[in-house]
Amino acid sequence: MAAEEMLTLKAVADYLKLTEGTLYRLTQEGKLRGFKVGNSWRFRLRNIDARIEAQKAEVRRNGSRP
Repeated sequence: MAAEEMLTLKAVADYLKLTEGTLYRLTQEGKLRGFKVGNSWRFRLRNIDARIEAQKAEVRRNGSRP
């Protein structure tokens, strides 16, 4: 997948192996960056991957989940 690729809520949920409801909640809580186009959420793959890397770095620093 290209770093500039835009993904739907369903595509990101599949990518992260989460339910769409969990992903929606994380987005509403500000834990994942996305934006709405009409009634549909869109996400940049680079933002999703950056969040994963940030969480991994936090675990390495603290030995616990952020």
